[in-house]
Amino acid sequence: MITFETLISLVTDINTWTAFLLLMVFGLYFWDVNKSSAEYRRQIVSLPSLTKTHWARLKLIVNLTNINARDILPIFYGYLKNYGSLVHFEGLAHHYVIMNNPDDIKILLSDIKHITKGPDYKMLEPWLNTGLLTSTDEKWHSRRKLLTNTFHFKILESYVPALNKHSLQLVKNLVKASALNDGIVRDVESYVSLCALDIVCETIMGVNLRSQEHKSVDYVKAIKNASNVCIQRIFTFWYWNETIFNFTNLGRKFRKSLKLLHGFTENVIKERRDILKNGEHKTSPTNVKKRVYSFLDLLIETSNENPDIMTDKDIREEVDTFLFEGHDTSSIAMTMAIVHLGLNRSMQDSVRDELYGIFGDSDRHATMEDLKAMVTLDRVIKETMRLYPSVSGIMRMLKEPLYLNKYTIPPKTVVVVSPHILHRDENTYPEPEVFNPDRFLPEQCAERHPFAYLPFSAGPRNCIGQKFAIYQMKMVLSTILRYVNIETLGTQQDIAVSTELVLKAEKLPNLKLNVLKTVENC
Repeated sequence: MITFETLISLVTDINTWTAFLLLMVFGLYFWDVNKSSAEYRRQIVSLPSLTKTHWARLKLIVNLTNINARDILPIFYGYLKNYGSLVHFEGLAHHYVIMNNPDDIKILLSDIKHITKGPDYKMLEPWLNTGLLTSTDEKWHSRRKLLTNTFHFKILESYVPALNKHSLQLVKNLVKASALNDGIVRDVESYVSLCALDIVCETIMGVNLRSQEHKSVDYVKAIKNASNVCIQRIFTFWYWNETIFNFTNLGRKFRKSLKLLHGFTENVIKERRDILKNGEHKTSPTNVKKRVYSFLDLLIETSNENPDIMTDKDIREEVDTFLFEGHDTSSIAMTMAIVHLGLNRSMQDSVRDELYGIFGDSDRHATMEDLKAMVTLDRVIKETMRLYPSVSGIMRMLKEPLYLNKYTIPPKTVVVVSPHILHRDENTYPEPEVFNPDRFLPEQCAERHPFAYLPFSAGPRNCIGQKFAIYQMKMVLSTILRYVNIETLGTQQDIAVSTELVLKAEKLPNLKLNVLKTVENC
C-alpha cells in the first residue's frame, strides 16, 4: 500500500515515470508473494498475529510506513502487551515474529542453526561487505574463530594508554565548552561520539584520527554520512532495490562516502603491511607488554598465517565492521550514563567515592586493574544499557524451523528480539523506567533469567567486543567523574530516543559542569 506522502517522496527523489514503474513492480511482487505463500500461511496461522487478513496487513504497512522512528519501540511494546510474549505480522516483503519471553529467546539465540542476520543487514554490505557482523554459515564460523584471540585480555590491556589519552581529551573539551557557556554543555553526545571515534580508530587501525581536535574532518563526515544513509535506506522501502537506490541522490552520496572510507582503510592496511614487513613494528603475542599494537596489526598477522582465508579485502571488511560497530554503539551508552549520573547525584557521589578509594587525589592514569575494581560504576553502566541498549533489535532470518515451547515458527520468517522492550518487562524489572543500578547487585542478578538482559546479544553470535566496550565506557566515565561534577538540567522525561541501526538520542537535556580539578592537570 503506497500512501500519498510516500508517492510524493518517490516523485521528488526520482521522477514520475520511474515512480509509476516502481508501483507496478511492487504490485506484481505482492501478487506473486500472495500467490506462492499458501503453504507458508498454513504453517504460520497458529501464531498470535496482527495481520490475519489482507486488510489488516495493508493497514499495518501503511501505519509502519508513516510512523516516526521514535514511535516504533513504544508501538511494538504495546503489541506485545496486548498479544502476549510473541506476536506475528506480515510486512512488506517478509513475515516477522517478535518474541519477548526469555525462554523462547534462549532457544533462538543459543542454537547455532539460527545465526543468519535479518534482511536489513544486506543494506550494510556495500560498506562492510560480509565481515563478522553480516556474514553467516561457514564464513562466519571461520571468521569468528580467527578473530576471537584478537580480544584476548592481554591485547585489551595494551589499549589502555589510548583509552586514557582520548578520555582526558574529552574532559578538556567538555571543560572548555562549559567555560564558554557559563558552565553549560549542550549536545554532550557530539563530544562523546568524537571521543569514541578516536578511541576506536586508534585501537582498531593504529591511527590517531584526532577528531576531538577537529582533524580528519572529511573522514569523520564520511562515517556519519554512510551511517545515516544506511539508516535512511533501511527505513525507506523503495531504496531496498539496489538499482533504484544507486540512481538516487542518496545512492550517489553513499558511494562518495564509501570511496573515501574504503580508500582510507586500504591505504592504512598497505602502510601497516609495509611497516610490519620491514620489521619496524613486529607483532608477537608473547611480547605484548613491550609495545602497543592495533587490531589491524593482529589481522595482518592472522593474514600472514592464513593467506587463503584472510586477504586484504577480508581485513578491510573487518576493520570497517569494527569501526562501525564500536563507534556509535558505545557513544550512545556513555552519553546516557553521563546524563543519568547527572540526574542521580547520590549515585554519582557513590561512584566518585569508589574512584577516590582507587586513585585518591592523584592524577595518575587508570590501569586495567583500576577498571576492574570499579564495581559501582559497572552497575551504572549495566543499568544504563538496560534502559538504553545500543542495539534495539536482534534479528534472525530462519533457515530451519524454530521449535519453541508453545509454537513452531517456519523457515524464511524473520524473528526479532528487542532488548529495549525485553529490558522493560515488569515481571523481571519492577518499575522498569526507573534508573536503579542496584538491580545489578550480585544477589539481584543471581535470580534473573540469563536471557532477560541482552545488551550484547547472547549465544554463539554475541558481541565479540563486549569486554572492550565495557572497559572503554569505564575509562571514559571514570575520567570525567574524576575531574568534573555533573548536573543534568532536566528530568528523565526530557530524554527522547529513536530506533535506527543503533539507538539514537533525539533529545537530551543540557549539562552543567562543576570543575573539580583544573584542566591543566588533565
